[in-house]
Amino acid sequence: MSAHHPPSRRRVLGALALGAAALAGETVVGPAGRADAADRARDGAYVPALVVGTGYGAAVTALRLAEAGVRTLMLEAGQLWTRPGPDGEVFCKMLTPDRRSTWFRRRTAAPVESFLWLDVVNRPVQPYAGILDRVDFGAMAVYAGRGVGGGSLVNGGMAVTPRRSYFREVLPRVDAGEMYRRHFPRARAGLGVNGVDRGWFEATEWYRYSRVAREQAGRAGHGTVFLDNIYDFRHMRREAAGTAPKSALAGELIYGNNHGRMSLDKTYLAAALGTGRVTVAALHRATAIRPHAGGYVVTVERSDALGRPLGTKEIACRHLFLGGGSLGTTELLLRARETGTLPRLGREIGEGWGPNGNVMTARANRPPHPTGCHQSTVPVLGIDAWDDPRHPVFAEVTPVPAGIETWISLYLAITRNPERGTFTYDRATGRMGLRWDRGQSAPAVRSARAFFDRMNRANGTDYRYDLFGPEPRAFADDFTYHPLGGCVLGRATDDFGRVKGYRGLYVTDGALVPGSLGVNPFVTITALAERNIERVLRQDVLRGRT
Repeated sequence: MSAHHPPSRRRVLGALALGAAALAGETVVGPAGRADAADRARDGAYVPALVVGTGYGAAVTALRLAEAGVRTLMLEAGQLWTRPGPDGEVFCKMLTPDRRSTWFRRRTAAPVESFLWLDVVNRPVQPYAGILDRVDFGAMAVYAGRGVGGGSLVNGGMAVTPRRSYFREVLPRVDAGEMYRRHFPRARAGLGVNGVDRGWFEATEWYRYSRVAREQAGRAGHGTVFLDNIYDFRHMRREAAGTAPKSALAGELIYGNNHGRMSLDKTYLAAALGTGRVTVAALHRATAIRPHAGGYVVTVERSDALGRPLGTKEIACRHLFLGGGSLGTTELLLRARETGTLPRLGREIGEGWGPNGNVMTARANRPPHPTGCHQSTVPVLGIDAWDDPRHPVFAEVTPVPAGIETWISLYLAITRNPERGTFTYDRATGRMGLRWDRGQSAPAVRSARAFFDRMNRANGTDYRYDLFGPEPRAFADDFTYHPLGGCVLGRATDDFGRVKGYRGLYVTDGALVPGSLGVNPFVTITALAERNIERVLRQDVLRGRT
């Protein structure tokens, strides 16, 4: 449902189907009926189109396939997030995490790890198919959403379109005019993108932290921009007025929002299910691909939410779309290449990866500049210094919703780091690795330090060194929320995501983007998927049909 328009009938039907399936304890959902949905996902089933993943690119692809009359099955390793837990809520809060928070760990792994060097942020939890995963590769870790809706369930929701000039530089083979004229607007509409009311922003206590950061950026000569979001700001205003249940104003974000968030299960995925042609199979993890009879067979491992194996399936398809994210898609293709099931895959698979120049840092404000006990978890402001010729930075002002005054200004800085990593595959363990060392994060840290040094000098402030673990450090450069690359457009694929060497095999997610966008990537991933599936439908899937 759009933040500004009533939901379509398809979206209502799809959302009802998701909720009913979860309440019934089902993991396979399709509006055409429970028995029919289960049959589409049974062992040995055949579907015209199979989509791996339920994130941004996958959701766009499934919807457009279904609208064109193509029966489609989606596979998701995570679970359906529509069934309330013991507390009556689907998701837990950031300050009181439980097993719902974390993907099969015994302890949460939030990016802000400590306060005053005290280990008070992360908590012990039971291993469970929780909503947020952290995949560790030594010098770099990657955060990923797990569940039907992928990263849309757990991200900050900042819906930012990249600068046109940088988009052209990053993806020179894509027609920028067409993207900005047609596909970006279509993606924003489909995602329910909306913006905070400026008057309310200036007056509310919930965004004092953003106003303080804006004032201090101005002293350093930096301008700020408002960031649109997929959170429904009309709902947030009702939260503040006490007429709607609190979510963004109740410390909910990285482990899901119980209210207000326009995640994909309420937008693209709901609309796809509402067509009656899409089936979603949760807790189904695709592990292998092999060619078969003019198409592909995908091996799928099933489990329950406690991680107990429930068996293996093989599902055949004519057209296979990989939308498991930069990590998931790349791992499937690397495994297929290295084990010989898809031996014609090129060496470009696994290359061109980057963390979008992510660096997190925090500044300690002076007592006359409190940031507020009450802070909305949804960021709405960015400090734009991308034009700096030596150290371009786009810094998003993020909350510290501790419920007490901390005087902390926290930022996720996106920098222009040219370093790229390469994914590898270990045949002995069957696992993917990443060649990335700490030195490759150095350019991002240098840019962030130059930027925030200016902020501190202009305001007489200093860094906080106590938030990112037991050792004092001002910059956290060893994790990313924005993994990009691994199957780069125009290198590992053609200009529309077709995997080179294999007909009917496509990449439709952030693996296509070569390591950097300069802003949060999900709007671009959505728009790129809209562009690519339009061409693929016309030239590949529907060609010859009457």
